[in-house]
Amino acid sequence: MAGTSRAEVRRNRERLLAAARDAFAADGTDASLRDVARRAEVGIGTLYRHFPTREALLEAILNSNFDTLRERAEQLLASPAHAPHDALLTWLNDLAAGTRTYQGLPQSIMAALADENSELHLSCAAMQSSGARLLERAQEAGQVRADVTVHEVIALAIGLAWAAQQPGGPSDLIERLLSTAMYGLATHG
Repeated sequence: MAGTSRAEVRRNRERLLAAARDAFAADGTDASLRDVARRAEVGIGTLYRHFPTREALLEAILNSNFDTLRERAEQLLASPAHAPHDALLTWLNDLAAGTRTYQGLPQSIMAALADENSELHLSCAAMQSSGARLLERAQEAGQVRADVTVHEVIALAIGLAWAAQQPGGPSDLIERLLSTAMYGLATHG
């Protein structure tokens, strides 16, 4: 790597990320890393120098998605046009829609949230923190039950993303089921 320029290193990284997105879209998050390297037209050693584990590669891909979710939470928190319950539902729909992008991604996110040693954990935890703020606001407004945790609503959205990946489901499955679930989480009185 001594003769490799910074521009070439950066180009290889971008090619690896693009190839990984394609491979994960085609074959899920368990896609062959050798296939990723082949698609990027680099050797497997180059892939491992940039991304020592599958989780590191997945984290690099998801980081921009999670940044977008964090920004979306900030927008919803600042918007007087969204009631707290509706803001939470909107954000959970965005989370679920993004999570269903790659087969196997829902399981990877849930595993990373539970494993503080996971390379994906910090990104997932930051995303979860955004959801926690939306949930707390909805609970403080009396619109969502106080006994519901952020882990539960994240698991709900991610579980629905997994369900939407299964063959034969309607295209609006996530929205319909999340709406039904949020009705059950709402305070009624």
